[in-house]
Amino acid sequence: MARGLRGPGAKRRTAKLPAGRVGRPPRERAGEVDARILDAARRVFLERGVAGASIDEIANVARAGKPTIYARFPGKEALFAAVAMSNVAATAARFEGHVPTGSTLDERLANLGAALVHWILAGDVVAVLRLGISEARRLPDLAIDIHLTARRRGEEIVGKLLAEAVQSEPRGALPAFAPERLATTTRFFIDLVVWPILVRALFGEKLKDLRAEVEPDVARSVAFFLAACRSGGVA
Repeated sequence: MARGLRGPGAKRRTAKLPAGRVGRPPRERAGEVDARILDAARRVFLERGVAGASIDEIANVARAGKPTIYARFPGKEALFAAVAMSNVAATAARFEGHVPTGSTLDERLANLGAALVHWILAGDVVAVLRLGISEARRLPDLAIDIHLTARRRGEEIVGKLLAEAVQSEPRGALPAFAPERLATTTRFFIDLVVWPILVRALFGEKLKDLRAEVEPDVARSVAFFLAACRSGGVA
């Protein structure tokens, strides 16, 4: 009888365990496990908030053991930071290989600005940013780190795209886009063209309504931005 309990019965119980829950995953699957944990955490955080989420629920949604999660992230705050940074990386990846289009500089920058805003309004970008803001009082250092990292990454990407957009312009015609001034010009572009609609989204305006306003709003902002650039920009 004892041998029977340790034989076929034990074998059946082992077969019921979900794949990947026992032991360390193979190296080639580690990235898959990380992605599954981050996706599950994002879904739970957006549903519960950081304070209301639990590692138990995240582990259940991710189909991963708690030790697997804790081996990668020391706690919920670190896991949320990873989710936010993953969101930044995914948004940045959308711009890889993007080429500003248009027959004039005004058109190229207007098209670029519209693409940036539409990409930001897509997916969970705004929802994750809202969640980070909601945690700013409880976790100020975390909120600031997320904001600064996203801002720096955005400036790197937009700066490169602005440099590409002005390549066909006569050399020296737009001093604001000179290499030594491009970083400042990029910050002004983001503040004038991208941030106004993003801030409205963060304060709860309907994304569908905002998307309908992107092209005309961006065109007006770009016209104002270029008027300043053609007047010499900022020193």
